[in-house]
Amino acid sequence: MAVTEFSLYSIGINMLRKKLADRFIEFVDDVLTAGRLRLLRLGPPDMAAIAESARRFGFDFDDAYQYVAARKHGLTLVSLDADFDRTDRGRKTPAELLEEPPVARDRPATKPRRSRKP
Repeated sequence: MAVTEFSLYSIGINMLRKKLADRFIEFVDDVLTAGRLRLLRLGPPDMAAIAESARRFGFDFDDAYQYVAARKHGLTLVSLDADFDRTDRGRKTPAELLEEPPVARDRPATKPRRSRKP
């Protein structure tokens, strides 16, 4: 299992915004230091693949980043975001991995494709 550096930073931004610095440090320790999650990073050479994935699938930057990271490292995306269903890789929901019956929030309606301005 792995988490992208982008996701870690997003979690950190949100937790620190909510004044949860100590909880963020605990999270990092639990998940990365003591846990078994790998921390994945994409570098400058991967930015073209992110831009292409955004164009191809109508992703925003964060979805394209997650998709490219999963593809580059041969991982399965685990997400509640149905946008990944439009890709060749698809996704698994947390309920599928835990072999639990799906709940309504596991399969949200697909967001409409973003329109592109000429």
